[in-house]
Amino acid sequence: MIVVDVNVVAYYFIAGDKTAMARDLMRMDPDWRLPALWRHEYLNVLATYVRQGGATVAESRELWRRASDLLLAREQQVEPEAALALAVDHKLSAYDAQYVVLAQRLHTVLVTEDRRLVKAFPSIARTMQAFVAAGSGTP
Repeated sequence: MIVVDVNVVAYYFIAGDKTAMARDLMRMDPDWRLPALWRHEYLNVLATYVRQGGATVAESRELWRRASDLLLAREQQVEPEAALALAVDHKLSAYDAQYVVLAQRLHTVLVTEDRRLVKAFPSIARTMQAFVAAGSGTP
């Protein structure tokens, strides 16, 4: 089991340079967990993708459905006050803090392409490449 943030979700579903790595990650550890926040962030990613000409609205709806089918049941609750405290203490967005708090609560790794999170939380945060190369979900 690993926690993944929304950028990993986007790389998995939206074809691009990092899609193969995201799919390797899924093959390696298919038990992805996320805070409910991922839905709102992913909708924003899709809206931006459409506005920038990467997909049509119909295509983005399909990307939403595919992600929802796979991930909605994997959502986990995050204690808002814990996320708030972490965000303040580490000068993070409350969004990013939710992923970190969830990984801490589940005693697992947070996989993210956000280098700032990897630097701030080296004991639990990994890039997709580092996670796949290490071959382990143990923090």
